[in-house]
Amino acid sequence: MDNSGKEKEAIQLMAEADKKVKSSGSFLGGMFGGNHKVEEACEMYARAANMFKMAKNWSAAGNAFCQAARLHMQLQSKHDAATSFVDAGNAYKKADPQEAINCLNAAIDIYTDMGRFTIAAKHHITIAEVYESELVDIEKAIAHYEQAADYYKGEESNSSANKCLLKVASYSAQLEQYQKAIEIYEQVGTNTMDNPLLKYSAKEYFFKASLCHFIVDELNAKLAVEKYEEMFPAFSDSRECKLLKKLLEAHEEQNSEAFTEAVKEFDSISRLDQWLTTMLLRIKKTIQGDAGDLK
Repeated sequence: MDNSGKEKEAIQLMAEADKKVKSSGSFLGGMFGGNHKVEEACEMYARAANMFKMAKNWSAAGNAFCQAARLHMQLQSKHDAATSFVDAGNAYKKADPQEAINCLNAAIDIYTDMGRFTIAAKHHITIAEVYESELVDIEKAIAHYEQAADYYKGEESNSSANKCLLKVASYSAQLEQYQKAIEIYEQVGTNTMDNPLLKYSAKEYFFKASLCHFIVDELNAKLAVEKYEEMFPAFSDSRECKLLKKLLEAHEEQNSEAFTEAVKEFDSISRLDQWLTTMLLRIKKTIQGDAGDLK
């Protein structure tokens, strides 16, 4: 379907909206229903934005939604302004990730001012995802996941907070900030081990915390595994705990073949994801004379 006509129509609407905004600001315009003209201009910008979306001109759509958002602010319609900034952010995501982040941050400022922290948290996650996939700035992604987790905690949405924190832990470990990762994995593991629905996940978090300990220091890892077994007896029977004990033994003997064999055996039943593979390779590299792979 050809939507090029929509783009022309949208450009015309934008020009008309601009005119209305200018006339509302004049002395006479202000006396004769200035606000009414601003409201009409708001509607026109939003309609133009949707036409630009149909024509897949994402930057123009983002810009039109932004214009609408600014006018909503002028009219003191905070909620509408925030919604328009989110719409702008979603349009810009497809063309200009940095501008998308600016718009979503503007929406977050309004939502936090209104005390709508759950919605603000959701948009912090969106920003984090843009930093993850589009701009590849993991430090900034971590900061937005942390902020989202804080807002969720404040609203007692603990499972949503935990999801964000687990992202922080995963990225922190990748950036070699092991202590930070350990603290989060232990905290989330402790929170979930008493919940009948979530306790199955606790062993995974204690496993990941142990691996982070292991990269830093073998003895620390040994003590950590003992501590987690005491705290959460079900951890002792898990395949993850058995693997850790085999790896500790292989590491103590500086036996890279035994290390690889234990990993292969585990992987044949539970596939290792990219994160676990990375961490296990980092541990294996600390064995003297190791080639640095898991083959």
